[in-house]
Amino acid sequence: MDELVILIPVKDFTVAKERLRVAGVLNVTELARNLAESVIRASAPRHVIVLSESYEVSDFARRLGVEVFESHSTNLSGAATLAYRVLGGRFETLMFVHGDLAQPDGLGRYEPEPGVTIVTDHHQRGTNVLALPSGLDFHFAYGPHSRELHEREAQRLGITWRVILDSPWALDIDEAHDLEVGQESTRGGPRAPSNTRPRTD
Repeated sequence: MDELVILIPVKDFTVAKERLRVAGVLNVTELARNLAESVIRASAPRHVIVLSESYEVSDFARRLGVEVFESHSTNLSGAATLAYRVLGGRFETLMFVHGDLAQPDGLGRYEPEPGVTIVTDHHQRGTNVLALPSGLDFHFAYGPHSRELHEREAQRLGITWRVILDSPWALDIDEAHDLEVGQESTRGGPRAPSNTRPRTD
């Protein structure tokens, strides 16, 4: 069994980032593709698997030299659940990473602590990175307030968890304003994850 895998869910580039499209941002398809490529490359040298329902994304990932897990789930939680159950027998730790992080540097060098690690989004409500050991009856709950829901899951399972509030991976590109914030954050260079709060209660 391998030690750790990074799993990157990637939506069809032509329909991804609907809020950016509605806001009139140009070249959103290209932006989505570039963000995903940056996350994939930053995940080296770890074993990387892209989760997608799109033939185009699958071909894109294979051309970058990574494995593909084809999923026809209609939402992120369903895709994560299926991948966790199917791939859990191959890896000790599975780390789910959003494919639209503005500053993904260091993903491939990150060593999660034992238990569940939640890296929040910049609103501190979502879950941009989620690392957990295989073999749990873990219920994924991506969407609004996923950080709190994932904390509750770890508590329900009686497993140690930690929340990282201030990380270079906190910014994912969903809104037009995120593009401006992303440009500002990259000027300072990559930082190591900080502000970790381990919890067992």
